[in-house]
Amino acid sequence: MARAKGAQQVEGPTYQLKSAPVDLGAAHSGLVEPALVPAPLLGSLRGHAGKLGRAGASWRGVGFHDGRPPPTIAFSFLRVHYRSYGICYPTRPRRFLVSGIAVVAVGGNALTAAGQSGSAGEIEANASLMAADLAELAADGWSLAVVHGNGPQVGNLVLQQDAGMVPGQPLYALVAMTQGQLGSVLVRAIGARSGAGRAVAVVTHVTVDPSDPALSEPSKPIGPFYTAAAADELAQAHGWTVVEDSGRGYRRVVASPAPTGVVELPAVRCLLDAGHIVLAAGGGGVAVAMSSGGELRGVNAVIDKDHAAAALATAVGARELYLLTGVDSVLLDFGTPQQQAAHTLTADEAQRHLEQGQFPAGSMGPKVAAALGFLAQGGHRAIITSAGCLAAAAAGRPGVGTVVVPNRVPEPSSA
Repeated sequence: MARAKGAQQVEGPTYQLKSAPVDLGAAHSGLVEPALVPAPLLGSLRGHAGKLGRAGASWRGVGFHDGRPPPTIAFSFLRVHYRSYGICYPTRPRRFLVSGIAVVAVGGNALTAAGQSGSAGEIEANASLMAADLAELAADGWSLAVVHGNGPQVGNLVLQQDAGMVPGQPLYALVAMTQGQLGSVLVRAIGARSGAGRAVAVVTHVTVDPSDPALSEPSKPIGPFYTAAAADELAQAHGWTVVEDSGRGYRRVVASPAPTGVVELPAVRCLLDAGHIVLAAGGGGVAVAMSSGGELRGVNAVIDKDHAAAALATAVGARELYLLTGVDSVLLDFGTPQQQAAHTLTADEAQRHLEQGQFPAGSMGPKVAAALGFLAQGGHRAIITSAGCLAAAAAGRPGVGTVVVPNRVPEPSSA
């Protein structure tokens, strides 16, 4: 293939930022047009700030603050040729505005709403509404990873298995099925808004500790809601554990251990760096544990998707974590005359309310706990809100959503 005018033979490849080469350490050789690389390819701006500074590259956008890169940088990209694969793909020159990486946790109940049966049409219609909010975030400059829940959907699959008409499959296999199903629906819905091929779904395995006590203490609600009488009958017939779920009815609960790692993390990072919206750890991820022989074995459990989202957000260096729920903001003293919305909570305040029982384990509790875990690992902020309020809350509109932030650091005394 003839070399494009001005292109350089590079190893790595080296992406050229203005006239300064920046080696991102990729595994392939290639030809790179002299152009500005897209910001998503740079991944975390903080992680590459040192490389860019040493290379003498010039940033476009607002200036540096305390030696750190600006929060929003603009780049444009022309073409990369990966010689080892013999392929060449051009992209239209465009401008990317990158605010950082954000992870969005979407509840399974957002895809099968209350009162719905979970038909394909209902799920696709709900996914379309969700995609509009995600597309708005992407347009605002966020590099997005999306973690969807699967409680209603995996519960429906369990009912199919229990009907005895097909060979029964283990719970972890059913989680994998919902990743494919819901991942496809969301990829197509996002593609309709942001362009086909922009969103990618990754079947993701998440490791758990085989000795986690949660494996013997079912706590994660799945499937539809039942009356007390129906739930009791099903529990006796199938050996289920059922609990009352936040005043909405009774549901089956299954084991839900804590996530300890994301197996496909390198692939997720690569896709984010390439500018994709990545669907990962769907349904909390397929629960797996390492066997004594070094093989990953499935674990019959459903990992909480909010905790999986927090773990993924920490692992990819996300700046923000968005936890979507059925209400616009966190409510204190819920169901009492003193009920009020909490629009801003420090980590200490959220922890205190959690310990006081303000947030039930079956609903808001996991979201608040996930937000706290994310902040404890260096996250900038976590937002708990409804899908319809997501873009406004992320933009910082006052009185929208609940923002959980790190504890305020006291200013030094001037004395």
